[in-house]
Amino acid sequence: MELSITLIITVITVAVSVWGFSSAKVIDELIFFGPAISKNHQYYRFITHGLIHADLMHLAFNMLTFYSFGGLLEMFFSSPVVFGADGAIYYIVLYVGGLLISSIPDYYKHRDDYQFRSLGASGAVSSVIFASIILYPTMPLRFFFIPIDIPGWMFGGIYLLISAYLNRQGGGRINHGAHLWGAIFGIVFVIVFVSLKGQLNVFDNFVQQIRH
Repeated sequence: MELSITLIITVITVAVSVWGFSSAKVIDELIFFGPAISKNHQYYRFITHGLIHADLMHLAFNMLTFYSFGGLLEMFFSSPVVFGADGAIYYIVLYVGGLLISSIPDYYKHRDDYQFRSLGASGAVSSVIFASIILYPTMPLRFFFIPIDIPGWMFGGIYLLISAYLNRQGGGRINHGAHLWGAIFGIVFVIVFVSLKGQLNVFDNFVQQIRH
């Protein structure tokens, strides 16, 4: 029996994050920090910041959300009509790409900013969530502050608008830009690669599900 990539990523992230809770050195070495990348060429930070989290709540929220969506998406990617045997590779590229792409705007904005630091897997998790929404647009989802389920496509639209607005406002401890760009990457990734490599027209599938 093969271990799921979703489970492996979750276990590694939880292990490194818990280690970081008791070691400031681990956090300092892995966190996204613009000057360390631009001046010391520590490009690994584009990825490693996703292995650490600010606290237990931050970690639990990201990993529970990732695990909830990731298992379904991983199985979909491995379907014979999508990526087949290459499904795991595309799934890893989606996750890691979400971390990388969601960090690039922060890098250009904060590459010389010694005050800005960012950590957490939110960019990758957003990629997985929105890849799932594009493929399953009618799945029921809900916001914490709205105790009713709404279709995934509606949830996604509201989420993107809120993230874009809050990112523009700036401030706060939440990196809304990572959420926004991770989500956009997930959408583009699925539309491009599933449509090109698989036997599914993503756009037609999206529209047909909403209509029905």
